[in-house]
Amino acid sequence: METIIENKPERPEYDVIVVGAGAAGMMAAGTAARNGKRVLLLEKMEKSGRKVRISGKGRCNVTNARPPEEFAEQVRTNAEFFQPAFAEFNNKAAIRFFERQGVKLDIERGERVFPRSGKAWDIANALLEYCVDNGVRIQYNTRVTEILTLGDKVFGVRYVNKRGFTRKEECPCVIVTTGGMSYPATGSTGDGYLFASDLGHTIEPVRPSLTPLVSTHAQMKYLQGLLLKNVRVTLFVDNEPVREEFGEIGFSERGIEGAVALRLSRDAVDAIIDGRKVKLQLDMKPALTEEVLRDRIRREIEEMQPDEFFSELLRKLVPKPLVMPLANELDIHSKNYIRKITDPEIERLIKLLKGMVFPISDYAPFEYAVVTAGGVRCDEVNKYTMESLRIKGLYFAGEVLDLDANTGGYNLQIAFSTGRLAGMLKL
Repeated sequence: METIIENKPERPEYDVIVVGAGAAGMMAAGTAARNGKRVLLLEKMEKSGRKVRISGKGRCNVTNARPPEEFAEQVRTNAEFFQPAFAEFNNKAAIRFFERQGVKLDIERGERVFPRSGKAWDIANALLEYCVDNGVRIQYNTRVTEILTLGDKVFGVRYVNKRGFTRKEECPCVIVTTGGMSYPATGSTGDGYLFASDLGHTIEPVRPSLTPLVSTHAQMKYLQGLLLKNVRVTLFVDNEPVREEFGEIGFSERGIEGAVALRLSRDAVDAIIDGRKVKLQLDMKPALTEEVLRDRIRREIEEMQPDEFFSELLRKLVPKPLVMPLANELDIHSKNYIRKITDPEIERLIKLLKGMVFPISDYAPFEYAVVTAGGVRCDEVNKYTMESLRIKGLYFAGEVLDLDANTGGYNLQIAFSTGRLAGMLKL
């Protein structure tokens, strides 16, 4: 009797391929591997977590410790979509995760969480160790060029390895964590948008978010390097106030930045793209009314000698780097004697201190943006699993999604939460 041997299809070597070894990618890969999946993590750069390693000016603002309802208020786009991911792995869970990985954390002003060492590398290395300890195989210098599908189902990826050869790797699940387009030198060049678009997903227009704002103000060149604390800034669009922020603002060759300007940039960028008129109004004395400020200036003048200069009055009111720009703006010579300063000039000074206006003509490009706004439409993704609603076995996490928040640790938490949820996939 003839024996018939049935040839069963060979099982793929991996259950999951994760594309991109950033914050979301490493969290997804490590989680999937810990749950028993055979995971391959592909990264086109020479090391993992390059953007994490430079975040927070090299300190890495890991997350924010605010209560859930306050945290949610800081998510600017698709906050409701983010809720299940945050519920599964919230800010407290992220803090516990990194401390269990051996990274001591501190909570600083504004509930921002940083590694006690002050080194972003500790966070990137903790994520990498999480992957390695759970058996994730990582290939660097490997650029994915295509996500392979059969009908509406994923079956692998095509990539170019470090030797320049094109290869194919089959698997039933692919998690796209390629980031956005901010800091492209770290490898975030929009690859994920192309993959998603090719597979039928809609991409919300991408633009820089949390980025410096460019002003045509005549005094900008004199303000570079200046950092002002405890100021109030109001964003005007078409001469209507649309948003107000309190805190720090800075000036550099890139434009107006600092936490306040970055938060306001989210709305300013959209308005500029729409061709609307944008300006910032800076209140340098938010704790004082005009009347109180007027009284203070009069007292300062009364205590000064008649032959003291206008610049010395300004120095009593503002930091030294602001003295000349304010004098120039007021068109009052800094060496004018204080006795010659008129009441109308004092009124102009008060108005300037309470509302210096900076016309905004442009915004800094992706090279200087903290995050990318826009991306894969969230209503085309299952918010409870991060799986595509169009292609089975395709998942998204992190900045590639149309999901962004204010500065202060919120965006990294989005990456951790969505990455964790994507990595919990069930085959």
